[in-house]
Amino acid sequence: MDKVRIGIIGIGNMGTSHAREIFSKKVKNMELAAVCDTNPERLEWAKNELGDEISCFETDKAFFAANNLYDAVCIATPHYEHPRLAIEAFKLGKHVMVEKPAGVYTKQVAEMNMAAEKAGTVFSIMYNQRANPMYQKVRELVQSGELGKIKRMVWIITDWYRSQSYHDSSTWRSTWSGEGGGVLLNQDPHQLDLWQWIMGMPERIRAFAYFGKYYNIEVDDDVTAYAEYADGKTATFITSTGEAPGTNRLEISGSMGKLVLENNMITFWRNRVDEREFNRTYTGGFGRPECWKCEIPTVVKTGQHMAIFQNFTDCILNGTPLLAPGKEGILGLEISNAIHLSSWTDNWVNLPIDEDLFYEKLQEKIKNSTFQKKQVKAKVLDVGGTH
Repeated sequence: MDKVRIGIIGIGNMGTSHAREIFSKKVKNMELAAVCDTNPERLEWAKNELGDEISCFETDKAFFAANNLYDAVCIATPHYEHPRLAIEAFKLGKHVMVEKPAGVYTKQVAEMNMAAEKAGTVFSIMYNQRANPMYQKVRELVQSGELGKIKRMVWIITDWYRSQSYHDSSTWRSTWSGEGGGVLLNQDPHQLDLWQWIMGMPERIRAFAYFGKYYNIEVDDDVTAYAEYADGKTATFITSTGEAPGTNRLEISGSMGKLVLENNMITFWRNRVDEREFNRTYTGGFGRPECWKCEIPTVVKTGQHMAIFQNFTDCILNGTPLLAPGKEGILGLEISNAIHLSSWTDNWVNLPIDEDLFYEKLQEKIKNSTFQKKQVKAKVLDVGGTH
């Protein structure tokens, strides 16, 4: 096997981008073989833009029936469908790349992970920010001990501004039954993954989420979460789609200083001696450790999505270790589920979460979701109705 033939299910925003890039040979030793979408307009686009050599399917059933055409499957559909389609691909012995998030709830994603393990094929998730040199450097500095004993992480990520027209762009968007969540599940999966990738999984979470605070939507658009770890460190995560201008600032404090990532720059305020050691030995009252401001050099690269696809391809062909293993998609999702559950129950949530309780609460949200009403309204408007 000297190349990987891939089929893409879902050619909306991300699927279209992936199809174009792979079709243009941006991933070495990977070629686009097939696409699938239930929207006739998207299939027409594929036929016009990608040519006759790319097979097009209008149902996932037809796509999977023609599984001899491809070796790997990329899933870029609405969130609820990710685990179901991945499991089907694993049953056929296919390698799988799933778009973020891994799914909507961990109980569903755990089943996907079990299917992946049983299949024994390559499973990756599109956590392209793991290919970002800045986050790689932050992780290296934290996990190498350069920052000393970690005390606190604070991440303010509010530069996700979206207008009401964005939320209204699709009937499934920003609904519990259609999308499964708001800012946490749509905009923040990368940051929630990076949180645990850099800091590890917390022990418990207390969160406050607002639903439809800034928009006419039913899902979360403003969230503040506080997490505690078994070793005493803490994390605070603040996110919103309703602030302009917003902020993207990651700050991590440790006994050897403070690390800040903002505006594509990493700054390390480095203590000459460990603060805990200084605290034990200093006798002068108001003193503090001598601190140096250090600019940490990094190379800002583009094409992070294609970097994940290249890593996926290299793993299939050569056994290269995965940068973003698919089985790890459940970790950031568990933080997301814990934040929702804490807000819904107005209480602390321990991790691992109570998956059955989360599923029960989610079903209550889905039962009262406006998704079906939006679909009916859209159909009326499509035929010229005014109701």
